[in-house]
Amino acid sequence: MYKLKINTKITFLALLFSLNIQAQTVKVAAASNLRFVLDEIKEKYEMAHPKAKIIINLGASGALVQQIANGADFDLFMAADKMFPEKLKAQGIVSGKVQTYAFGKLVIWSNTIDLSKGLNCVANSDVKRIAIAKPEIAPYGKRAIECLKYYKLFDKVKTKIVYADNIAQTAQFAQTGNAEIGFLALSLAMAPEMKGTYFVLDTKSYKPVEQAMVLIKSWQKNPEAAKFVKFVLSNQCKPIFEKYGFLVP
Repeated sequence: MYKLKINTKITFLALLFSLNIQAQTVKVAAASNLRFVLDEIKEKYEMAHPKAKIIINLGASGALVQQIANGADFDLFMAADKMFPEKLKAQGIVSGKVQTYAFGKLVIWSNTIDLSKGLNCVANSDVKRIAIAKPEIAPYGKRAIECLKYYKLFDKVKTKIVYADNIAQTAQFAQTGNAEIGFLALSLAMAPEMKGTYFVLDTKSYKPVEQAMVLIKSWQKNPEAAKFVKFVLSNQCKPIFEKYGFLVP
């Protein structure tokens, strides 16, 4: 009887310890254009909260939606388009409030082509391939197509387009020469490792990129995730978003 009580107590304490560790880990599913922003936010948050651990999984927003809908173990979804968390909310898959955290901008980027004349350069004969993220799953890819159609350039260049799985892979295509030009989020084009030039496209040519997030699980199940959301929306993180070209509401 005594031995059973001890074993039960040990098991209970182990369970409490496990729950405590889990509660301090926040698993974030995030749009690829947040790579550098979240690197800095994560570092700042973990310095202020030494017991917390932020785990970031990057991908195209549409692909992340599918993972979440299929039961992927995430606490927070930070999308590149508000429609994606709202879609999950409408389906009853998430429990939190959908909150806008920033507005992004679309650019063209190259390390080989002179972009000073703007978007018309995509039609130049020396541009053989143009990298764009898959529009059906990546918001910045969708905005790129909208932009090309707005300026009546899509039909002229559609045979040049190579589609990437997400905006980060789009940048990789352009960096490595698999495409002379890439349509990127400004937040990626401004990263230190992007050794090239970019041209900011007029926001009138595409639908606003309203980036929003939502807690996937109720905050009671992981209060650390709710604390992290509050931190992301705080004035402490505003300069980080602005550093990478975002507009913060």
